[in-house]
Amino acid sequence: MKFIYDYIADMIKYRIDLGYSLQPTSWYLNDFSKYLTNNFPSETMLTQEMIMPWCVQRKTEQACSFRSRMSSIRQFTLYLFANGASNFVLDLNFLPKITRYVPYIFTNMELKTIFEMADSKKYIKPMTAKNRIISVIYRLIYFCGLRPNEGREIMKKDLDLDNGTILIRKNKNHKERLIPMAVDVTDMMREYIDEMKLIFPNTDYVFPSPTGLPYHSKWLRTEFLKIWDEIKPEGGRARVRVYDLRHRWATTVMMKLLNEGEDLYSLLPYMSAYMGHSNFEDTAYYIHLLPEELIKSSEVDWERFSSIIPEVSKYD
Repeated sequence: MKFIYDYIADMIKYRIDLGYSLQPTSWYLNDFSKYLTNNFPSETMLTQEMIMPWCVQRKTEQACSFRSRMSSIRQFTLYLFANGASNFVLDLNFLPKITRYVPYIFTNMELKTIFEMADSKKYIKPMTAKNRIISVIYRLIYFCGLRPNEGREIMKKDLDLDNGTILIRKNKNHKERLIPMAVDVTDMMREYIDEMKLIFPNTDYVFPSPTGLPYHSKWLRTEFLKIWDEIKPEGGRARVRVYDLRHRWATTVMMKLLNEGEDLYSLLPYMSAYMGHSNFEDTAYYIHLLPEELIKSSEVDWERFSSIIPEVSKYD
């Protein structure tokens, strides 16, 4: 006979086999296992009545941590339901709402000017290669739809210029994925790597600081904001981030698919996998950012999306 807490070790192994990190899900599941052992040691079927006392926000728990704990236990109920050991799946609608940051979507002209300004940046110490790094890193983040830290921390061994791919190692969701690069992006990276060999022959990283290690995220953000301050529209007060390059990439891809008459709903899982999202909701959110004329398009069955696009959530 298998008790409920016996499934926890099975699920942790299952997640490891899929490439997920042990943390923080395993910590939450082990905590839940102690709760079950103390209160329901002989139960073989999880019910909603059993789980809800554990699903209360703790006094020392921030809203984001509470959501993370509940998300982990929801995955466990999905796992139990699939194995016939639960008669329900935890609904997260009871969680407190977190206001989602609204990304700034750069125009084509703004993107062009950002890259041109990055090309023109000059630094006092040319041997740091900052001018080349600045010129390339923001382009790579945009054209490959990367998270800023994914671009910043790429290692040389993960850049395959023969096949035009980048291996993104364990990211925000603790999964690895292979990113294809367009031919012109691959050519850009090949030229860049050849130049950097002369300046940083021994570094393991594609975008090294003078120490040979990656630049800090603050540096990447600061340099981007310097560029934006020089090219932003007069009187513009929009808050922008390096992350918005990724948001712009996502909306560009969706607009292209819609313009070509593709079924966006059926392609969502592929786009989600490419972006390294842990669930489709994070990818579907980008529909909110599309131009109004596309959102109103009769070519899209928006009712099919209504059940998976959250009103608010932590942005990815």
